[in-house]
Amino acid sequence: MTSPFARPALVCNVQSGSHDPAIREAIEEACRAANAPLIAAFELPDGHVPDAAALREADVDLLLVWTGDGTINAAATRAAGWPGAILPLPGGTLNLLSKMLHGDRPAPDILRDALSGKSRRRPIPTIRSADGEAFITIVAGPATHWAEVRETMRQQGLLEASLAAPEALEAMMNAPGVRVAGQEKAYPAVILTPTEDGVRADGILTEGTIDVLRHGFAWLGGDFRDGPSEAIATGETIILESAAPISLEYDGELTQTASPARFGIGMSAVDFIATA
Repeated sequence: MTSPFARPALVCNVQSGSHDPAIREAIEEACRAANAPLIAAFELPDGHVPDAAALREADVDLLLVWTGDGTINAAATRAAGWPGAILPLPGGTLNLLSKMLHGDRPAPDILRDALSGKSRRRPIPTIRSADGEAFITIVAGPATHWAEVRETMRQQGLLEASLAAPEALEAMMNAPGVRVAGQEKAYPAVILTPTEDGVRADGILTEGTIDVLRHGFAWLGGDFRDGPSEAIATGETIILESAAPISLEYDGELTQTASPARFGIGMSAVDFIATA
């Protein structure tokens, strides 16, 4: 079968803890086997994420982004308007976008399906705000301090993470919460997810010790959305309010914004490949 793509390029982080030379070789071999060898590799951190102009100049038609969710966000943002497609591959800590588009599968298997035409190509819903665009999810509120603990554990180990955990717990339980405008209840964090129906807002629940423990394990062990939560609202626009500046985790990257903050549904300006 002829591959729908002929000129793929790769973005990867050679200093990431998830970078595996064996997987890198399997990615390259999958491209060669499909008669679509890699024409370029953009290696971080010394290299750069290519923009639409660089991809056009190299005549790339498929960008393999084998990194974490934050770099996938950067690649999609910089590639806006480029006529090719992005294939996210699991190469980070959580790999949320890859799981959404492909399921929990190894990178070479995903790539082989994409290169053999067993895939769909389409733009995906996003969340847009004054601070940028999220392709996966936004977590807003003091509970995002757990993301710092998770990163400490990944880089420095469990002991250092345990020293940072009490501060995250204190923030989740006692710092000013976040609420959707027009509603009274505030939450330690509100999770915003782009869907075909609009921005979905879910509030995390910490109504007892068990809930708190479940959230701690969810943040440290994988997908923070696995903790207990409740649906709040879905709409084209969600406005969040708080008595303090709002901490955000934007596709895995931490930032902060003033209250109130407006988040609207959008659509990616570049196509993605899904194989699930």
